[in-house]
Amino acid sequence: MDGSDGVAGYENVVTGSRDTEVAAPGAAQVRAASSPELKTLAGVAVGTLVIAALYFGQDVLIPITLAVMLSFVLSPVVNGLQRLRLWRAPAVILTVLSALGLLGLVGTLIGSQAAALTADAPRYAQTIEAKIQGVRGYAVERIAALTKDLGGGETHRATRPATLRGPSATPGQRQPVPVEVVEGSSSPFTLAKTVVEPILGPLETTIIVLIVAIFVLMQKEDLRDRFIRVFGSSDLHRTTRALDDAGQRLSKYFLSQLAVNTCFGLVIGIGLWLIGIPSPAMWGVMAGLLRFVPYIGSFLAAVAPAALGAAVEPGWGMTIEVVALFVIVEPLTGYVVEPLLYGHSTGLSPVSVIVSAIFWTWLWGPIGLIMSTPLTLCLVVMGRHVKSLEFFDVLLGDRPALTPVESFYQRILANNPDEALAQAEALLDDRTLTAYYDGVAREGLKLAAEDVARGTIDAAGAARMTRSMLSVIDDLAPGAPPVAGQDGVVLCIPGDGAFDEAIAAMLAQLLGQHGLAARRIASAAASRDAIATLDVSGVTVVAILYLDLHDVPARLRYLIRRLRERLPAARIVVGLWASEDPALRDAAIQALGADQYIGSLAEAVTAIATPAPNEARAA
Repeated sequence: MDGSDGVAGYENVVTGSRDTEVAAPGAAQVRAASSPELKTLAGVAVGTLVIAALYFGQDVLIPITLAVMLSFVLSPVVNGLQRLRLWRAPAVILTVLSALGLLGLVGTLIGSQAAALTADAPRYAQTIEAKIQGVRGYAVERIAALTKDLGGGETHRATRPATLRGPSATPGQRQPVPVEVVEGSSSPFTLAKTVVEPILGPLETTIIVLIVAIFVLMQKEDLRDRFIRVFGSSDLHRTTRALDDAGQRLSKYFLSQLAVNTCFGLVIGIGLWLIGIPSPAMWGVMAGLLRFVPYIGSFLAAVAPAALGAAVEPGWGMTIEVVALFVIVEPLTGYVVEPLLYGHSTGLSPVSVIVSAIFWTWLWGPIGLIMSTPLTLCLVVMGRHVKSLEFFDVLLGDRPALTPVESFYQRILANNPDEALAQAEALLDDRTLTAYYDGVAREGLKLAAEDVARGTIDAAGAARMTRSMLSVIDDLAPGAPPVAGQDGVVLCIPGDGAFDEAIAAMLAQLLGQHGLAARRIASAAASRDAIATLDVSGVTVVAILYLDLHDVPARLRYLIRRLRERLPAARIVVGLWASEDPALRDAAIQALGADQYIGSLAEAVTAIATPAPNEARAA
């Protein structure tokens, strides 16, 4: 194979995909253009139907959802009992009965504490009434004093409209006849219906939840297999991972929240007992239960104890102490204990938690508010494992929305080198400068070069981005390392592409970091007209750096020839970023005539720092 055939073959490999796109038929291009729009419209339609089904089917969906959530809470207990060699059916029954017994104990405790309060209810009412009268009297006195200061007290009393002084009887005018409405006697059936009807709805929902939860716990593996068969039989690995991830996250979230809220209720109960609030155990249990309601549960739990504190003593000291207790304990629990206990195990961003609470409250009311975080967590897990639902993970998850490469490109594109530098400094905490340049900066500039090739970035924009990148590189300079003498200078020559100068600056900086003298010149300095005047004193290695080798192999071959004539003893290293195929590199070495080809900046530093014999040299 001669040199022209090798260059032509290399150009075909590099540019094959782009030529294919250009040669696509017109009908295919129309379909490709309209496909995203059709997918977007279909997604909006499906989302609308799902939301409508959730809203109108809430009477059926809410009990089923509660039962599934309850099964996640009880599943670890069932698994623990099974590890003790108990059969699954007895383990499920024992777990459910234990949960019902615990709820019964809590209800009994609340009932007994509430009954103890009824004995002192008249005295509490008198204290509250006295305080209300005191507040009302103070307000009247302040209003009277203000009116007197304005000088209108007597005038207002004298000029009060007659309609406010009471009705006046006019002779001959008919007086209204008072009418009293007397309800008829209610039947025992009506009274029983009035008392029982408000209880039947919650009782019916509770029974359905228990039955469905028992069924889910008993048939856990069978339901999982059926779900995989319906939704993911084509990719068993991904579907199984999604189900396991969802189960682990939900179980960990529920158990952690149960532990935190139990401790919260215990601390509140002990604090109220020390303050002197009657029935502190009841208020502690209520505080722990209400804290399952996001955002407003703790505030609701503080209202009743604070009001009771105002009813117990004539002053306001006990009420202030109760409010202070909740104000101190709730932030400590939410911002210290919870992050230390399970951190970001839910995988949700703070904004998504708030938005999901608003959405599910609007959709399902208070039950939706309680279940908002678990339901949103399920959506995020599905988005992480199902490609078509990835937008849920992007919008609601706590993972970065952009990869480091995309984030770097966005900051350079927005001409914001300060943010790009801040991102680089953060990434350099766990990686070397060479790894950052290779894995983030160079890959981001590749994206920019592709946009330049498509025409989405003009020449002025590319020059602006290059200046931003060069300022970031200068700020990342590690200092003044020991540099070798001028007898071992590396000449870094960028190509004539939009971002080749930035690549050359990166390599020059990395070589200086390794104690090698590097000099960077402009691509025009090595042109046909200027190469004769190029300062090549002490140059032993020439590094030619093209970020994008599309349509440049021929020019690169001529540049290498000129450098051979000007520097016959120097080694020539070329950055061949477009391919990592060894066979293609060998073909390029024979066709273009360089001594070595490198596929990364790290490889370039190694190749330049440890000289190797020329692999091939074109005649």
